[in-house]
Amino acid sequence: MEIRHNELIQMYPIGYVHNIFKEAIFDEKMYSSVSHIVLKEEFQDGLKDITDFSKIYVLFYFDRSEGYNLIQKRRYDGKIAGVFASRSPRRPNSIGLTLVELLEVKGNMLTVRGLDAIDGTPVLDIKPFIENDMAGDDLRSA
Repeated sequence: MEIRHNELIQMYPIGYVHNIFKEAIFDEKMYSSVSHIVLKEEFQDGLKDITDFSKIYVLFYFDRSEGYNLIQKRRYDGKIAGVFASRSPRRPNSIGLTLVELLEVKGNMLTVRGLDAIDGTPVLDIKPFIENDMAGDDLRSA
């Protein structure tokens, strides 16, 4: 298998996070608070039937994170581990993923609980959490 280095992949935000957090605090207050995800209007139709799900994955871009370390101290248990064994925002591609509780959808705005992203963070994608996908033998690409 050929590994391609320095291949450019472009992504554009589908929306932005709005909440009270101007900087990441990664504590119980952040994980239990409510945030809004406001999608660009051209993506609103993509929310059809999203309320069939009580939880969704939010993929976002750590736009204010600079650089990364391959070995770092994990904030949740203090263990020294590789970046791919942590949830650090200091990552090679600065992509965040969080499973959140979907509380409400109004137009192009989702209200969620448990999003560990700060105000103004660009949202790259949203995917439903399907409980059976995690327990089944037939795991397919997300």
